[in-house]
Amino acid sequence: MSVSLLLPMSAFALAASISPGPVNIVCLSSGTHHPIAKGLVFVTGATLGFLALFLAIGAGLYSLLLVVPILEEALRWAGILFLLYLSYQLFRHDGSIHGQSSDKPPGFMTGALMQWLNPKAWLASAAGIGAYTSGNEPYQLWLFASLYLPICWLSLASWVYAGAFLKRYIHRPLILLSINRTLAVCLAASALFLLLE
Repeated sequence: MSVSLLLPMSAFALAASISPGPVNIVCLSSGTHHPIAKGLVFVTGATLGFLALFLAIGAGLYSLLLVVPILEEALRWAGILFLLYLSYQLFRHDGSIHGQSSDKPPGFMTGALMQWLNPKAWLASAAGIGAYTSGNEPYQLWLFASLYLPICWLSLASWVYAGAFLKRYIHRPLILLSINRTLAVCLAASALFLLLE
């Protein structure tokens, strides 16, 4: 029974992890501004943060949020503020590509926290758990989480490498500045989308 779930669970995890979202944008930005190893630290935090969220939702956290709407509202506003802060940090970067960036790279804890404030992570967890697991078969939740771990990590890492590729082949600060501003606007737009929900 569980073997028949491997392919659809994996496909869902890949689609949810690799599709653009706030965490993916930060991964891309990290790759363009910092060494790959620093970006992979963020990726590891984001992956483990997502898994913790995924398992918590599987254990009933999402139901708690529906019962206590003020908690859901607080999380929503925290997510909006966090995304706007990250957007501002990215927007103000000057596009310099020589030497080490003066900005501190997003780290492990930023990645983990960002997933808990990321509406895409909440929706992906709730939708995936609802579609592929049942409450009376808890091993399905653990199977899904064990598939998510490498898929999420590799998906986010691919965005860091894409950013590093851009940095390697774009030698004009004006182009990188344009990329920064575009990514910043995308992050801000995802925050504004939360306001309209």
